[in-house]
Amino acid sequence: MTDFAKLQAAITTAEAAGCTLGVSAIAPDGTRFAHNGTRRFVAASTMKIPIMVELFRRIDQGRDSLDHLHVLREEDKATGGGVVKELHAGITFTVRDLCYLMMAISDNSTTNILIDRVGMAETNALMKSLGMQGSILGRKVRGRPPVEGETENWALPEEYAGLIAAILGNKAASPASCAAMVQMLEKQTNDRRIARHLPKGEARPRWGTKTGSLPGVVNDVGFIMAPAGPLILSIYCEIADPNAGEAVIGEVARAALACA
Repeated sequence: MTDFAKLQAAITTAEAAGCTLGVSAIAPDGTRFAHNGTRRFVAASTMKIPIMVELFRRIDQGRDSLDHLHVLREEDKATGGGVVKELHAGITFTVRDLCYLMMAISDNSTTNILIDRVGMAETNALMKSLGMQGSILGRKVRGRPPVEGETENWALPEEYAGLIAAILGNKAASPASCAAMVQMLEKQTNDRRIARHLPKGEARPRWGTKTGSLPGVVNDVGFIMAPAGPLILSIYCEIADPNAGEAVIGEVARAALACA
Protein backbone atom coordinates (compact mmCIF):
# COMPACT_ATOMS: atom_id res chain seq x y z
CA MET A 1 0.00 0.00 0.00
CA THR A 2 1.48 3.32 -1.09
CA ASP A 3 2.50 5.76 1.65
CA PHE A 4 1.62 9.30 0.54
CA ALA A 5 3.31 11.06 3.48
CA LYS A 6 5.73 12.95 1.21
CA LEU A 7 2.83 14.14 -0.93
CA GLN A 8 0.94 15.42 2.11
CA ALA A 9 4.07 17.22 3.31
CA ALA A 10 4.49 18.94 -0.07
CA ILE A 11 0.88 20.08 0.01
CA THR A 12 1.21 21.41 3.56
CA THR A 13 4.34 23.37 2.60
CA ALA A 14 2.68 24.83 -0.52
CA GLU A 15 -0.47 25.92 1.27
CA ALA A 16 1.56 27.50 4.08
CA ALA A 17 3.18 29.70 1.41
CA GLY A 18 -0.19 31.02 0.25
CA CYS A 19 -2.37 28.88 -1.99
CA THR A 20 -5.27 26.44 -1.74
CA LEU A 21 -4.85 23.02 -3.27
CA GLY A 22 -7.17 20.25 -4.30
CA VAL A 23 -5.23 17.05 -4.98
CA SER A 24 -6.32 13.54 -5.83
CA ALA A 25 -3.80 10.81 -6.57
CA ILE A 26 -4.19 7.16 -7.51
CA ALA A 27 -1.01 5.13 -7.13
CA PRO A 28 -0.06 2.25 -9.44
CA ASP A 29 -1.17 -0.21 -6.73
CA GLY A 30 -4.59 1.46 -6.54
CA THR A 31 -4.02 3.34 -3.28
CA ARG A 32 -5.93 6.62 -3.31
CA PHE A 33 -5.00 9.93 -1.73
CA ALA A 34 -7.08 13.08 -1.50
CA HIS A 35 -6.64 16.56 -0.10
CA ASN A 36 -9.75 18.70 -0.63
CA GLY A 37 -10.70 15.93 -3.03
CA THR A 38 -14.42 16.62 -2.90
CA ARG A 39 -14.13 20.42 -2.69
CA ARG A 40 -15.39 22.29 -5.73
CA PHE A 41 -12.71 24.06 -7.81
CA VAL A 42 -12.98 26.12 -10.99
CA ALA A 43 -12.32 23.57 -13.73
CA ALA A 44 -10.87 25.97 -16.30
CA SER A 45 -9.74 23.94 -19.32
CA THR A 46 -9.62 20.59 -17.54
CA MET A 47 -13.32 20.42 -18.51
CA LYS A 48 -12.11 19.65 -22.03
CA ILE A 49 -11.37 16.05 -20.95
CA PRO A 50 -15.03 14.98 -20.65
CA ILE A 51 -15.79 16.73 -23.95
CA MET A 52 -13.15 14.51 -25.54
CA VAL A 53 -14.65 11.43 -23.88
CA GLU A 54 -18.15 12.24 -25.14
CA LEU A 55 -16.73 12.75 -28.65
CA PHE A 56 -15.07 9.34 -28.65
CA ARG A 57 -18.21 7.70 -27.29
CA ARG A 58 -20.13 9.15 -30.21
CA ILE A 59 -17.47 7.75 -32.53
CA ASP A 60 -17.90 4.32 -30.90
CA GLN A 61 -21.64 4.58 -31.60
CA GLY A 62 -21.07 5.45 -35.26
CA ARG A 63 -22.46 8.97 -34.77
CA ASP A 64 -19.22 10.77 -35.60
CA SER A 65 -15.75 10.19 -37.04
CA LEU A 66 -12.32 11.69 -36.54
CA ASP A 67 -12.25 12.13 -40.31
CA HIS A 68 -15.42 14.24 -40.54
CA LEU A 69 -14.84 17.82 -41.63
CA HIS A 70 -15.68 21.18 -40.12
CA VAL A 71 -15.32 24.42 -42.06
CA LEU A 72 -14.33 27.28 -39.77
CA ARG A 73 -16.84 30.10 -39.52
CA GLU A 74 -16.15 33.59 -38.22
CA GLU A 75 -18.63 32.98 -35.38
CA ASP A 76 -16.65 29.89 -34.30
CA LYS A 77 -13.75 32.03 -33.11
CA ALA A 78 -13.50 32.35 -29.32
CA THR A 79 -11.46 34.64 -27.12
CA GLY A 80 -8.80 33.32 -24.77
CA GLY A 81 -6.30 30.59 -25.45
CA GLY A 82 -5.49 29.04 -28.79
CA VAL A 83 -4.60 29.85 -32.37
CA VAL A 84 -7.76 29.18 -34.36
CA LYS A 85 -9.13 32.65 -33.56
CA GLU A 86 -6.29 34.04 -35.72
CA LEU A 87 -7.06 31.84 -38.76
CA HIS A 88 -9.24 32.76 -41.71
CA ALA A 89 -12.83 31.62 -41.96
CA GLY A 90 -13.24 28.86 -44.53
CA ILE A 91 -10.28 26.75 -43.44
CA THR A 92 -11.23 23.08 -43.10
CA PHE A 93 -10.45 20.94 -40.04
CA THR A 94 -11.03 17.27 -39.42
CA VAL A 95 -12.61 16.33 -36.10
CA ARG A 96 -9.23 14.84 -35.20
CA ASP A 97 -7.68 18.28 -35.78
CA LEU A 98 -10.29 19.90 -33.54
CA CYS A 99 -9.67 17.42 -30.73
CA TYR A 100 -5.90 17.73 -31.01
CA LEU A 101 -6.04 21.53 -30.83
CA MET A 102 -8.42 21.40 -27.86
CA MET A 103 -6.24 18.99 -25.88
CA ALA A 104 -2.66 19.83 -26.88
CA ILE A 105 -2.76 23.63 -26.89
CA SER A 106 -6.11 24.17 -25.15
CA ASP A 107 -7.63 26.04 -28.07
CA ASN A 108 -10.92 27.63 -27.01
CA SER A 109 -12.42 27.98 -30.48
CA THR A 110 -12.14 24.28 -31.27
CA THR A 111 -13.44 23.45 -27.80
CA ASN A 112 -16.62 25.41 -28.38
CA ILE A 113 -17.03 23.83 -31.82
CA LEU A 114 -16.84 20.40 -30.17
CA ILE A 115 -19.26 21.40 -27.40
CA ASP A 116 -21.77 22.27 -30.13
CA ARG A 117 -20.97 18.99 -31.85
CA VAL A 118 -21.36 16.65 -28.88
CA GLY A 119 -23.80 18.65 -26.74
CA MET A 120 -23.40 20.21 -23.31
CA ALA A 121 -26.30 18.24 -21.80
CA GLU A 122 -24.92 15.04 -23.29
CA THR A 123 -21.48 15.72 -21.84
CA ASN A 124 -22.94 16.34 -18.40
CA ALA A 125 -24.93 13.10 -18.66
CA LEU A 126 -21.73 11.27 -19.56
CA MET A 127 -19.97 12.75 -16.55
CA LYS A 128 -22.73 11.59 -14.21
CA SER A 129 -22.66 8.11 -15.77
CA LEU A 130 -18.97 7.92 -14.86
CA GLY A 131 -19.63 8.93 -11.25
CA MET A 132 -18.90 12.64 -11.62
CA GLN A 133 -21.80 13.93 -9.54
CA GLY A 134 -20.27 17.25 -8.42
CA SER A 135 -18.36 18.30 -11.53
CA ILE A 136 -20.22 20.17 -14.26
CA LEU A 137 -19.79 21.60 -17.74
CA GLY A 138 -21.75 24.80 -17.30
CA ARG A 139 -20.67 27.06 -20.13
CA LYS A 140 -18.51 27.42 -23.20
CA VAL A 141 -14.96 28.67 -22.78
CA ARG A 142 -14.16 32.35 -23.26
CA GLY A 143 -10.79 32.72 -21.51
CA ARG A 144 -12.41 34.60 -18.62
CA PRO A 145 -14.46 33.97 -15.47
CA PRO A 146 -18.23 33.75 -15.96
CA VAL A 147 -20.33 36.89 -16.22
CA GLU A 148 -23.76 37.35 -14.66
CA GLY A 149 -26.15 34.68 -15.88
CA GLU A 150 -23.44 32.16 -16.80
CA THR A 151 -22.83 28.91 -14.91
CA GLU A 152 -19.24 28.14 -13.96
CA ASN A 153 -17.44 24.97 -15.00
CA TRP A 154 -16.75 23.11 -11.74
CA ALA A 155 -14.42 20.23 -10.95
CA LEU A 156 -13.95 17.93 -7.98
CA PRO A 157 -10.34 16.65 -7.94
CA GLU A 158 -11.35 13.10 -6.98
CA GLU A 159 -13.84 12.93 -9.84
CA TYR A 160 -11.32 14.07 -12.44
CA ALA A 161 -8.78 11.55 -11.15
CA GLY A 162 -11.49 8.93 -11.57
CA LEU A 163 -12.10 10.10 -15.14
CA ILE A 164 -8.43 9.60 -16.02
CA ALA A 165 -8.58 6.16 -14.38
CA ALA A 166 -11.61 5.30 -16.53
CA ILE A 167 -9.72 6.29 -19.68
CA LEU A 168 -6.60 4.33 -18.71
CA GLY A 169 -8.74 1.37 -17.67
CA ASN A 170 -10.74 1.25 -20.92
CA LYS A 171 -13.97 2.06 -19.07
CA ALA A 172 -14.66 5.53 -20.45
CA ALA A 173 -15.22 4.24 -24.00
CA SER A 174 -14.10 1.33 -26.19
CA PRO A 175 -10.50 0.13 -25.74
CA ALA A 176 -9.54 1.63 -29.12
CA SER A 177 -11.08 4.99 -28.22
CA CYS A 178 -9.49 4.98 -24.78
CA ALA A 179 -6.09 4.30 -26.36
CA ALA A 180 -6.67 7.22 -28.74
CA MET A 181 -7.61 9.48 -25.82
CA VAL A 182 -4.44 8.52 -23.96
CA GLN A 183 -2.50 9.55 -27.06
CA MET A 184 -4.34 12.88 -27.09
CA LEU A 185 -3.40 13.49 -23.46
CA GLU A 186 0.21 12.68 -24.32
CA LYS A 187 0.27 15.49 -26.89
CA GLN A 188 0.12 18.09 -24.10
CA THR A 189 2.58 20.86 -24.93
CA ASN A 190 2.83 22.41 -21.43
CA ASP A 191 5.36 20.40 -19.43
CA ARG A 192 5.78 23.01 -16.67
CA ARG A 193 3.19 21.47 -14.33
CA ILE A 194 2.79 17.74 -13.63
CA ALA A 195 5.73 16.94 -15.94
CA ARG A 196 7.90 19.78 -14.60
CA HIS A 197 10.50 17.63 -12.83
CA LEU A 198 10.47 14.59 -15.08
CA PRO A 199 13.83 13.75 -16.67
CA LYS A 200 14.43 14.83 -20.24
CA GLY A 201 15.29 12.73 -23.24
CA GLU A 202 15.05 8.94 -23.38
CA ALA A 203 14.82 8.70 -19.59
CA ARG A 204 11.54 10.66 -19.53
CA PRO A 205 8.58 8.39 -18.73
CA ARG A 206 5.35 8.52 -20.68
CA TRP A 207 2.99 11.17 -19.38
CA GLY A 208 -0.12 12.97 -20.48
CA THR A 209 -2.26 15.73 -19.00
CA LYS A 210 -4.81 18.45 -19.60
CA THR A 211 -3.99 21.82 -18.12
CA GLY A 212 -6.38 24.59 -17.14
CA SER A 213 -5.77 28.25 -16.35
CA LEU A 214 -7.80 31.33 -15.44
CA PRO A 215 -6.98 34.35 -13.27
CA GLY A 216 -6.27 32.90 -9.84
CA VAL A 217 -6.53 29.32 -11.09
CA VAL A 218 -3.79 26.89 -12.21
CA ASN A 219 -4.73 23.23 -12.79
CA ASP A 220 -3.40 20.02 -14.32
CA VAL A 221 -4.94 16.56 -14.57
CA GLY A 222 -3.39 13.44 -16.04
CA PHE A 223 -0.93 10.62 -15.50
CA ILE A 224 2.73 9.65 -15.31
CA MET A 225 3.77 6.10 -16.21
CA ALA A 226 5.82 5.18 -13.14
CA PRO A 227 7.88 1.95 -13.10
CA ALA A 228 5.07 0.08 -11.33
CA GLY A 229 2.32 1.48 -13.55
CA PRO A 230 0.32 4.70 -14.01
CA LEU A 231 0.30 7.37 -11.32
CA ILE A 232 -2.86 9.43 -11.78
CA LEU A 233 -2.83 13.04 -10.58
CA SER A 234 -5.58 15.63 -10.41
CA ILE A 235 -4.22 18.93 -9.08
CA TYR A 236 -6.21 22.16 -8.69
CA CYS A 237 -4.47 25.26 -7.37
CA GLU A 238 -6.00 28.58 -6.33
CA ILE A 239 -3.16 31.09 -6.38
CA ALA A 240 -2.59 34.66 -7.54
CA ASP A 241 0.66 34.12 -9.48
CA PRO A 242 0.32 31.66 -12.39
CA ASN A 243 4.05 30.98 -12.55
CA ALA A 244 4.10 30.16 -8.86
CA GLY A 245 1.08 27.94 -9.42
CA GLU A 246 2.89 25.94 -12.06
CA ALA A 247 5.84 25.51 -9.70
CA VAL A 248 3.53 24.33 -6.91
CA ILE A 249 1.94 21.72 -9.19
CA GLY A 250 5.41 20.57 -10.21
CA GLU A 251 6.47 20.10 -6.59
CA VAL A 252 3.27 18.27 -5.70
CA ALA A 253 3.69 15.96 -8.70
CA ARG A 254 7.34 15.30 -7.82
CA ALA A 255 6.37 14.38 -4.26
CA ALA A 256 3.59 12.09 -5.49
CA LEU A 257 5.97 10.33 -7.89
CA ALA A 258 8.47 9.81 -5.06
CA CYS A 259 5.70 8.01 -3.16
CA ALA A 260 4.76 5.81 -6.12
